[in-house]
Amino acid sequence: MKRGQICTRSGLFYFSSTKSSLSTPKILIFFVFSARFPATGNNSTLVKMKVAVPQETKFKENRVAITPDVVKDLVKKGFEVNVQNGAGLKSFFSDESYAAAGAQLVSDAKKLYADADVVLKVNAPLPEEIAGMKKGAVLISFLWAATNPAVVEACCKAGISAFSIDAIPRISRAQKMDALSSQANLAGYKSVLLAADTIGKILPMMTTAAGTIRPSKVVIFGAGVAGLQAIATAKRLGAVVEVTDIRPETKEQVESLGGKFIEVKGDASIKIEGGYVKGVSEEFLKMQQELVSKHVKEADIVITTALIPGRKAPLLVTEEMVKSMRFGSVIVDMAVEQGGNVVGSELNQTVQKHGVTIIGESNIPSLLPMNASDLYAKNIVTCLYHLADKDAFKWEMEEEITKGSLIVHNGVAVHPSVAKPVNA
Repeated sequence: MKRGQICTRSGLFYFSSTKSSLSTPKILIFFVFSARFPATGNNSTLVKMKVAVPQETKFKENRVAITPDVVKDLVKKGFEVNVQNGAGLKSFFSDESYAAAGAQLVSDAKKLYADADVVLKVNAPLPEEIAGMKKGAVLISFLWAATNPAVVEACCKAGISAFSIDAIPRISRAQKMDALSSQANLAGYKSVLLAADTIGKILPMMTTAAGTIRPSKVVIFGAGVAGLQAIATAKRLGAVVEVTDIRPETKEQVESLGGKFIEVKGDASIKIEGGYVKGVSEEFLKMQQELVSKHVKEADIVITTALIPGRKAPLLVTEEMVKSMRFGSVIVDMAVEQGGNVVGSELNQTVQKHGVTIIGESNIPSLLPMNASDLYAKNIVTCLYHLADKDAFKWEMEEEITKGSLIVHNGVAVHPSVAKPVNA
């Protein structure tokens, strides 16, 4: 090692205070650098974490995980961002806009996955795509791990770590990461527009020279994020809105938006965790159906939003209820992808049953891809910044957000919803 030379392997700088001689003692000074250098070569450029953004391949998916505006922020913070060609086109973000923001465009999806330190997606990759990731890499996306065992198994086999956006705990400091809420908000809005566009009448009351048109009546099942946005949208369009929810605490929120609350007395079978309904008995659902059936019979539009994480969606609207509705009425089943809240709804199909149109759109946020992608990108990058910096992941295993959203760690399933019990 020569005088005044940096050793890139160790990060040491050697300096001698005098020229070498046999009679004169030398003072050796070593400076230790904390910055991370590449393993080989004489280049002192720092190694950046490579963030990959693949194109979404799921049927009817128009969103993208990261937008050009978020790319700018990632690059500014020291990340290297690689985006697959065409990844943002369905969300109306051009390849040129990503390049201008500082991203590198990659045409080969296999190379994109293989080179990535962290992969950011909306939906979980296919098992064969996960198999192409390098060992020790990290995946962040919606995983729905409890109902997606093939994806969890693929992550374990590939030796990667995986965080699920849908598993982030609902706590105040994680609000900016809450993609479930951001996407449900848009879905609730769009569901009303889908129904309004389908039904053969207007929603508001209208007085004309030929007479007065009565406002449409909308019944909404569920006053969660999607349901509340649906209430607000239907009211803005002039409809009369009635709402049912098994959580009595939602009554005040419904009424504050101008909706009428259909109250069903709860029972001990209702289990609520983190703001989500985790379980309810068949007896209670039957009681709810009986009470709400007369309201459904008089409705022009019914929108159902009820989901139970990790389980089949509860059945809320029976065939008899559908038969009782007016000819030409419309139902939007927002839970169709998890089995549906409505008898007769079909995945990604709009069908007519007993004179009633039933819309079974599985991915309503994707119908608003510009807004949906923009919000999701902010959710997922906030999550990334919490979990890592430009150099490495923090792996704070007991921290609440990390612990709640980490599904697989270095090839081992660790989340309670998927971890295999250890036999004593």
